[in-house]
Amino acid sequence: MHIPDGFLDPWVAGAFWLGSGVAIGLAVRRAQSELGDERTPLLGVIAAGIFAAQMLNWPIPGGTSAHFVGGAFAGVLLGPSLGILAMTAVVTIQALVFGDGGIVALGANLFSMAVVDVLVGYALFRAFRGVHETGAAFVAGWAAITVSALVVGVGVGLSSAFAYELGTTVSVMGVGHAVLGLVEGAITACVYGYVSSARPDLVLGRREDDMLASEVGS
Repeated sequence: MHIPDGFLDPWVAGAFWLGSGVAIGLAVRRAQSELGDERTPLLGVIAAGIFAAQMLNWPIPGGTSAHFVGGAFAGVLLGPSLGILAMTAVVTIQALVFGDGGIVALGANLFSMAVVDVLVGYALFRAFRGVHETGAAFVAGWAAITVSALVVGVGVGLSSAFAYELGTTVSVMGVGHAVLGLVEGAITACVYGYVSSARPDLVLGRREDDMLASEVGS
C-alpha cells in the first residue's frame, strides 16, 4: 500500500500532496475544538498500535503489497479529524524513519491511508451502526482499505513511470485488497467490540446516545 518514490509522475504526486494538505489542514482546524474530548488521549495509543500492525506486509501480484492499514479503526474510535491526524503521524513516521514509502510519494500515501481510509471507514460505520455496531465496524474496515487500494491503483496507473497500466493496477490493487480486506474488517470489528464492551464511554456517539435515551426515559 505504501508507494515508493519513482512510481508516480510529478503531476500525480503533486495532486496527491495538494489533496492531502487540504484534508489534513481541515482536520487540524476541526481537531482544535475536540481537544477536551475523551478520545483525545487515545490518539497516541491508537497511532502506536496501528504503526506496529502496519509493519507486517504481504506481497501480492503486480509488484505491490498489502498490510493492515487501520484507517477505518482510527476513524471509528477517534472520529474523522483525530483519525486523520493519527494516521498522518503513522504514515509520516514510517516514511521518514523507516523508509516505508517514498518522500515524494508521501502525499499520495497520506491521501490513501490517512484521508480516504479514515473518511470512508468513518462514514460507513456511522451509516450502518444503527443496524449492528460490530457489523458496521467490519464493513467499515473492509470497504475503507478496498477504496484506499483503488486510489493507490489509480495513482500509479496514471503514472507513466510505473510499469503497469491503469487497468492492471486498479484490478490488482482492488481485487487483492478486497480479499485481504476481510482480515482488516475482522480485526477492526474484533477490536471495536472489545473497546465498546470495556470502555463504552470512548465509543464514538455512544455517550450522546445514552444521554438522549436517559432524557427520553425521564
